[in-house]
Amino acid sequence: MHLITTIIVIIAVILKGDWKNWEKFHTTMLYIALCNLAYNFLTANYFLWRLDADFLSNHSLTEMLYTFIVFPATVLMFLTHYPKSIKKQVLHNGMWITIYILWEAFFLLTGRIQYQYGWNIWWSLFILCLMFPFIRLHHTKPLLTYVLSFIFTVLFILFFDVPVHIPVELR
Repeated sequence: MHLITTIIVIIAVILKGDWKNWEKFHTTMLYIALCNLAYNFLTANYFLWRLDADFLSNHSLTEMLYTFIVFPATVLMFLTHYPKSIKKQVLHNGMWITIYILWEAFFLLTGRIQYQYGWNIWWSLFILCLMFPFIRLHHTKPLLTYVLSFIFTVLFILFFDVPVHIPVELR
């Protein structure tokens, strides 16, 4: 199902993404990839959620599809069609949050995602309510977004008691 998701996203971005102006969104595409890589690195031995590979060989390859294709393509589509009025912005964010949470609910029902250590779909909804505004914020104020992302990351690590091990060389 994750490979099918990737194919659907590729088709959608070809049809709806602004490929001619991809450079305008490039740094935010990298930001979202960095966020997913950071999650996978920080929780490597303590995943709060974990995508179960279908016919792909393992979790890492599945995550690479999302990190390097699905999430950057989402950024391209999300920012390409970002509206100007506040009301339309709220609706635009709501539409993307709804798409993502429904997709995740489907994955949960079909056993394609597992939650652990107190994580649940409501936490995912909360993250999505941060993620999409942060995507837009990064496009306009990247430094502020990095600071806020760091703060929220630390708060989530503390709240979910994620064991982050500092290598001996860095102590």
